[in-house]
Amino acid sequence: FIASKTKAALDGGLGVILCIGETLEVKKSSGKASKTNAEEYHSNEKAARPLTAIGTGKVATTEQAQEVHAEIRKWLSSNISKEASDNTRIIYGGSVNEKNCRDLAQQADIDGFLVGGASLKPA
Repeated sequence: FIASKTKAALDGGLGVILCIGETLEVKKSSGKASKTNAEEYHSNEKAARPLTAIGTGKVATTEQAQEVHAEIRKWLSSNISKEASDNTRIIYGGSVNEKNCRDLAQQADIDGFLVGGASLKPA
């Protein structure tokens, strides 16, 4: 469903940021980020948006965010291609603010940020 909508948007010339994440229940039960099925689309941006960060007050550590991004990149390389993995910007969208953005930006697999409510608050 999501892959076909993403493909249609890309085929129509739109830029797509595909947001993926897991609920708090999934995160607690598995202890790791869930995997996604991306075989049918080749978007150049993915946003790891932990659903656990939406309105819960639970924020991933820098290390947890990097781990999830590394797993996404590894999945892209294994299931699509090394080229797709290398050319995909994986951006982080979980409670980014002026206090954590510097550390997050230094991580190898975090290519940028999808900033939500923090963008409305002056630093």
